[in-house]
Amino acid sequence: MGGTRGELVQEFYSIGDVCTLTELKPHVLRYWESQFKLLNPAKNRSGNRVYSRREVELILLVKHLLYTEKYTIDGARQKLDEYRKGGTLRPAARAALEVEALESIERELAELQALLDDGAPHPN
Repeated sequence: MGGTRGELVQEFYSIGDVCTLTELKPHVLRYWESQFKLLNPAKNRSGNRVYSRREVELILLVKHLLYTEKYTIDGARQKLDEYRKGGTLRPAARAALEVEALESIERELAELQALLDDGAPHPN
């Protein structure tokens, strides 16, 4: 038995948590579950779908492939299969997580800059 690393890592995420983390709607997640067999959330004691950290990373990878790389559903499915067969699915999912985090920070900075610009005096 190993010791703790001093950090708390959530093991499972509710659909609400996943929607907040990924900025996706519940019906989009449900559709993606039907299209990507790698997305297979478990059910908790109450019968609600819960997602592992790995699945959240995969959801972000699917989002990246569809929204940023502009793959079709079939194309994204094929790309995921290539990653899986090549043994690079986990690193690709982690990279998508990092890209998503960076894009989120960039959006927040742009919003902050816009707020600052609106409050600054404008030269005549």
